Amino acid sequence: MHRIAAVAALMTCLGCGAPESRLRQELARGTGLVRLPAGQMEINSELVVGADAQQLVIEGAPSGSTIRATEDFQGAALLVIRSARRVVLRRFKLDGNRSALEKPSDLPPSDVPFYRFTRANGILILDAEEIQVEDLRISNVAGFAVLAARSRRVELRGLEVRDSGGRNRLGRNNATGGILLEEGVDEFSVAGCKFFGVRGNGVWTHSLGSSPRNSRGRIEDNSFEVIGRDAIQIGHATRVVVARNAGRRIGYPVEEVDVEGGGIPVAIDTAGNVDQSSYEENAFEEVNGKCIDLDGFHHGQVRANRCTNRGAADDYPHGHFGIVFNNSNPDMRSKAVTVADNVIDGAKFGGIFVIGAAHRILNNTLLNLNLARCNLSGKRYGCLYYKDEPDLLRSGIYLGRGAERPDPARNNYIDGNRISGYGMSRYCIVAAPGVEPAANRITRNQCSEP
Repeated sequence: MHRIAAVAALMTCLGCGAPESRLRQELARGTGLVRLPAGQMEINSELVVGADAQQLVIEGAPSGSTIRATEDFQGAALLVIRSARRVVLRRFKLDGNRSALEKPSDLPPSDVPFYRFTRANGILILDAEEIQVEDLRISNVAGFAVLAARSRRVELRGLEVRDSGGRNRLGRNNATGGILLEEGVDEFSVAGCKFFGVRGNGVWTHSLGSSPRNSRGRIEDNSFEVIGRDAIQIGHATRVVVARNAGRRIGYPVEEVDVEGGGIPVAIDTAGNVDQSSYEENAFEEVNGKCIDLDGFHHGQVRANRCTNRGAADDYPHGHFGIVFNNSNPDMRSKAVTVADNVIDGAKFGGIFVIGAAHRILNNTLLNLNLARCNLSGKRYGCLYYKDEPDLLRSGIYLGRGAERPDPARNNYIDGNRISGYGMSRYCIVAAPGVEPAANRITRNQCSEP
């Protein structure tokens, strides 16, 4: 991404006179170097970068700068960047005053993007190009820390996001709090960021089904701790790399998990139609949900990821399979995914749930599976999810007959996997009724009890 090497503009002393008035004037001008006043400045309405701004740098004072929302703040975000090019934000803090501004809010209707729905965000980037946000500390935001929509070349680096996100009318998370890239953001990166205490998703790409997919993105080297929904969700996207991210306590606090809305937590989740993408070398611990969900993922790579759960079944009320294939989106088929060299160590139920065709499931290590001890535990953990599929939740690798839509597992290559856990000597690799194991190539897998 193009970086601004120099800005030929006079720096205005925003600490002199009326700081907020001067700041708004400089942002409206839309070019040059704007240094925020030292200390904390409270605002009750959006700070807006002028339309068609170019070559603008906004940075904090050397001694530190904080922009904080007042209790009567009204606006889409503390800072709004719309129809601008080559804008840099760096080295300051945003405080969203969530305790005063949070209002119960459900998800938007399915035909409404978040940028038209969610208020009180930290930063809103809309219809913009070449935006860099680096070394910001964003906390206590009721909406999203950063929401970028319909933009190109968005680089978010070294951000720290803490204690953000809202709840719905039932007191569950409403998916907000982290970074959202939606409605066809192209050429984006989220790198070296830290997320702690985010109620919703940490990093999320999302678009309406009728909108362009997000594309050519990289989500790398980020850390996540205490996330209420997904650490990372790739939704409706193509050519996205998710690599070397780490996290712990995904799906906590338990009481804020959106059970009623189906928001089962996932370390790395997928939604919509996602292809030509890769999830590689990510590591998560204590996931109260799934490790990796491949709902809509096809023609891609899932390699060398690791999820470790050290507790018992009761420690994961929303525990699940380690890796799950799915096909909710009608525009995709579950096909041609390589799942290789991953480690699942501790899953409430099985290791990998497979549907679709032409997948390569190779050399994975699946340990301490079936913590729920299905089906011995019976109704306690809902082991008999489908009465006609008694082996579903107690299998190491389960060859399903479909998920949201019928798509039996066939023509898949399952080789060299090491599978261990309760009942795995008997239920190591199992096919659903009507699915022929012989329709798949299954070789050299090792199955054992602990």
